Amino acid sequence: MTALTATHSNRRSPIYRRHSQLQAQFEQLADAIIVNHYADPTMEALLAAHLGLVDLSTLPRSGFKGAGAPDWATSQGVNLPDAPNRAIRQSDHSLVARLSQQELLILADINANSTLINSLNQQQLPAQTYSLPRADSHSWLTLTGSTAAEMLAKICAVDLRPQQFAQGQVAQTSVAKINAVVIRQDMGSTLCFHILSDIAATEFLWDCLLDAMAEYQGVAIGVAALRSLAAPE
Repeated sequence: MTALTATHSNRRSPIYRRHSQLQAQFEQLADAIIVNHYADPTMEALLAAHLGLVDLSTLPRSGFKGAGAPDWATSQGVNLPDAPNRAIRQSDHSLVARLSQQELLILADINANSTLINSLNQQQLPAQTYSLPRADSHSWLTLTGSTAAEMLAKICAVDLRPQQFAQGQVAQTSVAKINAVVIRQDMGSTLCFHILSDIAATEFLWDCLLDAMAEYQGVAIGVAALRSLAAPE
């Protein structure tokens, strides 16, 4: 049986070469190829609770903007945050972040089972509502672990400590001098930040994060470790 590689899919991560250098083991989720793990999956799950970095850039994400976007999204069954810079988990486990009164960012669940993005993308958009192809414009990296906020303090000016940055809160800020959207959405009881940034700068941001993590013995992890954090105890 031929092992999966990052090139087995039409959509591959902008940092697939980094994954190959780390001898990643891949899995297929719908039409996406994603890193399952690098080394020992059991050890990665333990390390993820301390400090881990996973690349989710091949998973679905989308966005909508315009004066008509909020009402249209609500009419499609989307549960919108009450105010900008907040995010809410949906019934299908996708995540909807409100970046402004008129702009939405939508992330699939980590197993790519959520149907909301595909459903919305198939609808005819009303006046003053515009699609934003976030899968083409933004990479998606996720940082986990008890020391994640402390590490991010080295490269981000926003105070992301749990007592200051609540679950579901969104910051539009700079991470390692790269404009980024940071969303806190914990995995089970483990602190977790989704980081969306310019896809052209993904390699730079990945390298900067791993460099900043080295002081805390943080490591790259795969989606299997992320699932272990989200699983009920």
